[in-house]
Amino acid sequence: MRLRSAIFLIALMVGGPLRAAPPPPSSTNVADLPAVLVTGMQPGPGMWRVSRDGHELWILGTLSPLPRGMTWQSREVESVIASAQQILLPPSVKMKVDTSWLGKLFLLPSAYSARKNEDGKTLQQVLSAPTYARWQALKQTYLGDRRSVERWRPIFAAQELYKAALKANGLSQSGGVKAAVDALARQHGVAETAVEYPVTIEHPRAAIKAFKQAAPNDAMCMSRTLDAVEHDLPAMKARANAWATGDLQALRELPDSHRRQACIDALADAGFARQLGIDDIPQKVEATWLAAARKALETNQQTFAMLSMDELLKPDGYLAKLRAEGYAIDPPAE
Repeated sequence: MRLRSAIFLIALMVGGPLRAAPPPPSSTNVADLPAVLVTGMQPGPGMWRVSRDGHELWILGTLSPLPRGMTWQSREVESVIASAQQILLPPSVKMKVDTSWLGKLFLLPSAYSARKNEDGKTLQQVLSAPTYARWQALKQTYLGDRRSVERWRPIFAAQELYKAALKANGLSQSGGVKAAVDALARQHGVAETAVEYPVTIEHPRAAIKAFKQAAPNDAMCMSRTLDAVEHDLPAMKARANAWATGDLQALRELPDSHRRQACIDALADAGFARQLGIDDIPQKVEATWLAAARKALETNQQTFAMLSMDELLKPDGYLAKLRAEGYAIDPPAE
């Protein structure tokens, strides 16, 4: 048992530091963007090259969502992997619950109950009337008559709606990129290294209780998710197309919905992360990845890695830290 509630929060937090979510982009900015997704074989974007003293780290920027009908095949990535001594997987959090297997078994009911609103309340009872009306309209479109979700906390109901909306609009969370890299690693006999920051939940019952206490704040996550599904799907499709075709300039210019950051802030601001001592996880994950990158650049002649595209495009992201340490950073050709 993995304490689904805590894992959901931590998975959201991995991609970047906690900060105030900016206001959602205006739908007028994306109204004329292309709505048709690319299909078939696509090359994806070029890679960033980090180097020093003849050692190279090649980084592929990843994106979610991506076109569901796309088959990703990059000859450049395959060439790098074929010559690499190591593949660094995307940074993540490794969750460990500090309790016996019997304790985990008894925690199962509590963990699953954390997905539901307190006292059996429905979404209609915990959301404002305007927000609930928006939820109902979009739920009917993407989730139909499912009743169980009406008793879920807004943050979980929002995630379910978001996944269904992506699928209905021809989008996929991963686009099969990770699976393709795994296949290339097996084909060329290159070891994949997990880059994980370990988090131990020492008092799982207290963790579940703290998560439940954060409930009043996660309506913000619902609101931003509704914004994303109502207005930002054209921009999501355009970003997905830009990644598939390797158009980095379009990725820089197209707005992100910031839905994910709003869901992070909803819980972090409620004190849930601070109560568990995990409010600095993004910084810890960054430090873990940078340490793995330095070691790979010292040990291997060539290494392949994956990081989120947003992280690679940020002026103060992971690459900026490596540049400040004296590594040469070469962006992909555009």
